[in-house]
Amino acid sequence: MTEQRFKNWVQPEIKDGQPTPWGWVVKHVTNFSLGKYTDIGAFSYINAFYGVTIEDEVQIGSHCSIYSVSTIDNKQGPVHLKRNCRIGSHSVIMPGVTIGENSIIGAFSFVNRDIPANVIALGVPAKVSRNL
Repeated sequence: MTEQRFKNWVQPEIKDGQPTPWGWVVKHVTNFSLGKYTDIGAFSYINAFYGVTIEDEVQIGSHCSIYSVSTIDNKQGPVHLKRNCRIGSHSVIMPGVTIGENSIIGAFSFVNRDIPANVIALGVPAKVSRNL
């Protein structure tokens, strides 16, 4: 069930490369899909050049970076954050990663591989710590 704080949630208007009213930015917005009842923290950056999908009820902390392309190592691929996953503040999600439904990524984590559903993962690089 959706939390009370999302009672008046509305789909935000997202303009390419411009901060939303909540202070997060999406580049390549035509390749970006945002589900309902999401919460993205201020100063987060999403590069959707190869696609970023954020499903319903996902929470992303402040200062996070989500990349579908990396110019450092030339990796590329869509990023998929599945329903009800949580991303701790200051985390980085790299190209081609899927984070499973209900999973939690600890703050300051570097996620460079898929994370299964219903787990807690954290660290640099992020590794599964335990099942939920």
